[in-house]
Formats: sequence, structure tokens, C-alpha cells
Amino acid sequence: MKRRQFIRHLGIGSLAAGATIAAPAVAAKAEFKWKMVTAWPKNFPGLGTGANRLAQLITEMSGGRIKVKVYGAKELVPAFEVFDAVSRGTAELGHAGAYYWKGKGEVFQFFSAVPFGLTAQEVNAWLYHGGGMELWRELYDRFGLVPTAAGNTGVQMAGWFNREIKSVDDLKGLKMRIPGLGGEVLKRAGGTPVNIPGGDLFTALQSGTIDATEWVGPYNDLAFGLYKAAKYYYYPGWHEPGSVIECFINKKAFNALPKDLQHIVLTASKAANLDMLSELTARNQQALDTLINQHQVKVAALPDDVIQKLKAISQEVVAEIAAKDPLAKKVYDSLINFRSQVSKWSAVSEQAFMRARSL
Repeated sequence: MKRRQFIRHLGIGSLAAGATIAAPAVAAKAEFKWKMVTAWPKNFPGLGTGANRLAQLITEMSGGRIKVKVYGAKELVPAFEVFDAVSRGTAELGHAGAYYWKGKGEVFQFFSAVPFGLTAQEVNAWLYHGGGMELWRELYDRFGLVPTAAGNTGVQMAGWFNREIKSVDDLKGLKMRIPGLGGEVLKRAGGTPVNIPGGDLFTALQSGTIDATEWVGPYNDLAFGLYKAAKYYYYPGWHEPGSVIECFINKKAFNALPKDLQHIVLTASKAANLDMLSELTARNQQALDTLINQHQVKVAALPDDVIQKLKAISQEVVAEIAAKDPLAKKVYDSLINFRSQVSKWSAVSEQAFMRARSL
């Protein structure tokens, strides 16, 4: 009897020990099913596919331990409700542009695009090595979110117009879809900024609801067929010289991940950031050739006096926002000081080389 009891107890102990040893292996295989809501039409070239690519990277890099399902605008929530949906936990990930959240605080716009601000290469330098990311995290932490840079458009086009822009006077009364800081600048120049989700742009422009619209650049604009609704296509994108496309993560969901999966999510975002900029750089000229040669689009530079006026107003707008809020002032000082420093290097590197290459 004692022998049988001893063997029975030994078996139970062995099983208990086995369970203890196996526990880490079970935990390591824990799976997380995440939803990503986006501000873009489903599978839209560049932006929508950029969200898809990020979801794929997270899924594959994690070995399937995090499975991400992507929802286009309006599939789960409307485009402009993405931020709140992730903040309250309806979805774990959001993919959008920070200037869409201007209503929560004007400082948000500094993390998407600042008129006459930083190029894509410069803004990445500021975020990753100039203190920008720490400030961004401080802002989003108030809403229970972890922000990441997950793409960049590079320098955009100034937009599509139903009339020629020959002087500053031509901006007066102009109804234009232009979000963020660029919209406020246009307003002070005499225009009327309108914020419309990307999926509604073509109809609004074609119907005359708006007189002009900016979107991204030739690759994305061709996909929307905007050339069918307006014939004048202006450059440069003074309002968005290096627009950051963000992915923000619900903080509770992020903290629930093991450390290795946290690193995978952040590293995948960096990879997606590079990939989107690379794709748009590769595709834009091909699309521009199509717009010019197949669709007879009139491409022109904005007049110098228009650019100078917009630049002067931009400086006023950005400085005024910085004066309203202590955090906005911190972000503004960091960004402007970094721009001053990096622009000196850009002048003797990128700009000098571009000039040399064009001789």
C-alpha cells in the first residue's frame, strides 16, 4: 500500500514539475488577434497597401503570434474616427495622419506635416535621433496610445485646381480640400479650407463642392482619377514636404505583449516607413508621365510670389500654435531648432548634389 502511494505521489509530482517546465513554452506561443483600422480606402495604392504591408510584416515577423486584420475607412469605423477607436480599444492599431486629429490639439499637426518644414529624410532624423519621437510619445500617452512612424509620402504635389493660379489673388475664395496646418495657411491667404476623407475627393471636386484638392502625389492621385475632375496640377507641395504616415497602438494592448513582440511591432513600423517612401519615390514619376502624356494634364509650378506669401503666413501660423500650449512649445522648439541645424547640412549635401547633377 505504501509503495503504491509513493508511486502515485511521485507521478503527481512529476506531472506538476512537467507543467512548471512547460509553462514558458506555452506562454511563448500565445497568440494575439489584432485589428487595424485605417483612414484610407481599402487597398488604396501607397497608403492603403502600406497599411496592408505593415500588418503583413507584424504577422510574419512574429511567426504568426500576432495576426493583424486590416479594415479600410468605413469598414469598421469612419476615416476620422480611427484615433478614438484605437484609444478606447475597439481596435489595437490605427493607420492615418496625425493632422486629422487637429480637433484634439493643434500640436498633433506637428507630427504629420509642417509647411516649409522637414523633408522625409530630415523628419525621420528628427524622430529617431533628434528627440521628436519622445515628444510624440508624450503627447499620445495622454490618450492611451503608442505612436510610430509607419510611412512617408516625401514631398507632395501642391494639388489639383479647376482654375489657374497666377497670383496670390487667385487663392481668394478658393474652396480647397487641404487638412492640417496647410488649411489654416490657405484660410489666411483668403481661401476656404475643407477637410474631406480621401474616398470622397473625386466626387467633391467633380461636382464643384470644392474648387481644388491636394492629396498626395502622382501615384496616389492617378489611382483616384483626379485628372478627370481638374486639369491644372501644381507643385511643389509646400504644405507637406515630408508627410509622416502614422501607426498608433493601443497602449494596454501593447503592454500586454511580451517584450520580443513589442520590439517586433516597433521594428515592423520602421520597415514599413522605409518601404512606403521607397515605393512612392519609385512610382511617382511613372504616374506623372502617364498624367502628362496620356491624360494631357497641365503641370506647373506655383508662382514665386504665391510661394513667398504662403511661407510668410506659415511661419506665423506655426509660431502662434506654439505659443498656446507648453507641450506645443516644446515640440515647436525641438522641430525648428532641428530644422535650422539639419538645413545647413542639407545645403552642402542633398541640395548641392542635386544642383551638381542637374548641370
